[in-house]
Amino acid sequence: MQIGRKVYYDKSTGNLIIDTGDRSGAVSATTFEQDVETYTSLSERNLETVDVIQLPFGAYAQDFREGRLIGVNLETKEPIFEYHNPESPDNPIVPAKPLSVQIEDLRLESAQSNAELFEMMIMISGGGA
Repeated sequence: MQIGRKVYYDKSTGNLIIDTGDRSGAVSATTFEQDVETYTSLSERNLETVDVIQLPFGAYAQDFREGRLIGVNLETKEPIFEYHNPESPDNPIVPAKPLSVQIEDLRLESAQSNAELFEMMIMISGGGA
């Protein structure tokens, strides 16, 4: 069985409280109440200030490997990562979207542009009409 991570965060700020991590093998899904009993950082809080997003198993894998989860975007409910900045190690990079999402957006945009270019080439060469 594979269970995606739960990301608990502060409802008003989006700041990370706890990331349960992906789990696989002989595991079972847990309830909010079970997580409160398990994680001190949850049990010590006013639970009305806590929210959670459940991510699919393996989601944002590259971002978790290369960056550090710091919170959740309150509008989009997407995780917010910061990444090492080689030019200024004391100032990590915090993009608007996770880098893996930006890369996928660019791949889709590139594929669409290539398809449009191919169609134009066919039309110009006389093969389209």
